[in-house]
Amino acid sequence: MFLSRLNDIVEPRGRIQKDSWIFKEFKVSYQKIEVLALIADLLLIAFSSTFGGTVYRYLWHDNFATADICLSAGLINGFFYVYAVSMRGLYCPPVLLTPLPNVSRLLASFASTTFLVTGSVFILNVNIASAFWPLVTTLLLQIILLLIVRGVFAIATRTLLSVGSLDGRRVVTIGELAELMGLSASFLLQCFGRKEVFRVPVAMNRGCRSSEVLANLDGAITNASEQGAEEFLIALRWGSQELLETVRSRLRASPLPVRLLPDHSMRTLLGQRGMSTDPLLRPITIQRVTLTNSEKAVKRALDVVASMTAIAFFWPLFMIAAVAIKLDSPGPILVRQRRSGFNAKEFSIFRFRTMTVLEDGPVAKPACRDDSCVTRIGKFLRRSSIDELPQLFNVLRGDMSLVGPRPHALAHDDEYKVHIADYAFRHYVKPGMTGWAQVNGLPGETVSFDQMAERVKLDLWYINNWSLGLDINILLKSCIEILRDCAL
Repeated sequence: MFLSRLNDIVEPRGRIQKDSWIFKEFKVSYQKIEVLALIADLLLIAFSSTFGGTVYRYLWHDNFATADICLSAGLINGFFYVYAVSMRGLYCPPVLLTPLPNVSRLLASFASTTFLVTGSVFILNVNIASAFWPLVTTLLLQIILLLIVRGVFAIATRTLLSVGSLDGRRVVTIGELAELMGLSASFLLQCFGRKEVFRVPVAMNRGCRSSEVLANLDGAITNASEQGAEEFLIALRWGSQELLETVRSRLRASPLPVRLLPDHSMRTLLGQRGMSTDPLLRPITIQRVTLTNSEKAVKRALDVVASMTAIAFFWPLFMIAAVAIKLDSPGPILVRQRRSGFNAKEFSIFRFRTMTVLEDGPVAKPACRDDSCVTRIGKFLRRSSIDELPQLFNVLRGDMSLVGPRPHALAHDDEYKVHIADYAFRHYVKPGMTGWAQVNGLPGETVSFDQMAERVKLDLWYINNWSLGLDINILLKSCIEILRDCAL
């Protein structure tokens, strides 16, 4: 079996401290550790600047008149400091785990920001003579507290790691056996923030494009979808160009990002410290996600708001259609059919029943308007697209989007992906109730492979050129097309 489960490769966790039971109660992601450390430093610098400056002022001048100035200077100093430290990679969990070897680099970053603090004092029009000793006091307090907080984060991070509460990005690792042997689950988590779901070995001894290698890659894509993986990690020797191209080409059928790890020779050459902080030694992206997280959030917000509004507006139409279907012919009001969604994950699509037969098997024939199996009320429902309205609930559930490539029957997916290049790219986004192909002359059934190839071409154009304005434009055009069909 080509899969090696996580529990087969994970290293022993070692002795867990007795007082770490608190950390078992929650999960902290790898990325949040970096953000928390950054925020802690920023707040600490702002606090120590305000506290140190005001206390000094109160003890020597018996007033708190400089509190606002000290806070402003602290915030300026804090922002420049966390920026400098983050640019040097000193917020990475591997650095947080071992703070002592990086103390000199932290102090160097802090020293460079002191000049900016002095500059901020001049910008605020403060007398430098009166500000010198408060400045020295706050800088010493900041250095002490920053080092203490680093030690606290080191203890907390190690504890989270030891009890299994440090959670990384779920990945599938694909690579040569020699490379995989040097990548334990704990190493991937500590150095790269990845939590391995399973791994897939690929070998060159039988050819880069052998049936075994291709079958393993296809199995990895299928299992990655089923187990909720978030990306693929490639662990190959950087000299294995032919095998890398084979893996890269095969993984284009998946919408997940693909990243290439530095190989064993590179890791050995630069050592653990370089792996932790050098951005050139982080995983290299060779296939990016189609939509960024912010773009997905915007698109999802449009889906939720618009689908809820449409359901509230069309609920009388839902009731009328349900009664008409029930009176017209025996059978259920709604039908559920299996479709492939984002990342080829299977889901059930809802629609009003318009036919006397229900097809959802390995062979599916697309219904035409004059199909004898279409009921009398079904013809009107299809022509007016009312039969698609229940898919608003699919949108609300998150299975679909308002706009995207139209989902096809599973039987059609299996057929078309063999004959049409890049057909699988349609699964890079959620399927939609309407799409770019539907408003450009290719709605409804397709009677030839040429038509389907053209639809795929339009779907891929939409995926590569997505914008919120494009979605709104497609929705408006779809409404116009539906009204035009109803008038015919």
